Amino acid sequence: MSKHLQRGLDALRQSLVDQFGKVEQMIQLAVRALVERRTDLADRVIASDEEVDHTEILIEEECLKLLALYQPVASDLRRVITVIKVNSDLERMADLACNIAERARAIDLHPLFKAPEELTEMVAIANEMVRNALDAFVEDDPAKAADVIRTDAMVDTLNRIVIDQLHETMVHDPESIEPAVNCFSASRHIERIADLAESISEDVIYLVEGEIIRHKHGVFFDSHQRRS
Repeated sequence: MSKHLQRGLDALRQSLVDQFGKVEQMIQLAVRALVERRTDLADRVIASDEEVDHTEILIEEECLKLLALYQPVASDLRRVITVIKVNSDLERMADLACNIAERARAIDLHPLFKAPEELTEMVAIANEMVRNALDAFVEDDPAKAADVIRTDAMVDTLNRIVIDQLHETMVHDPESIEPAVNCFSASRHIERIADLAESISEDVIYLVEGEIIRHKHGVFFDSHQRRS
């Protein structure tokens, strides 16, 4: 590998880690805005989105430049491909954080509405998944990435519970329909953020082990259990 390519890969990695930090903060502020009824935090999230969009384009341009100039192969090529995919997922996470912030502002107009308690647990698990996906990427740790993938089922289960409870609330209290619909949307956005953390973790496993495990988690986990 040339020194120029190595420097380019190192710079890409740092740019993506910085972007990860910005997006993680947006998600944390968005869910705090939702849970704590803090519209000031929601405003901060929405104001941050333009910077994330700009950085996403810069990172993608740098990836394409490295591909064109140095034609990396093997693990270097996998790293560039992974950065492109993770970069896109982070931008989508930022958009979802903005959506949650907008739902938080709408729910704040209904001070008597009480969100299901499971939503708070769901938020905590999804936040942990995002944080662990970042750690897995920084540390090139497929085991930590696999733990993130396994955790996604918990968020899916909590999302179904929250939706069922919101549906029941709307049936028995028509005045709660508007805030409940907004809470329903926020719950779906949180669930989608967890899915993207899972996707990033799949990309980490591809980066480190060169194996595409999308749609075949069970096969991957079984084979690794047999090896250990």
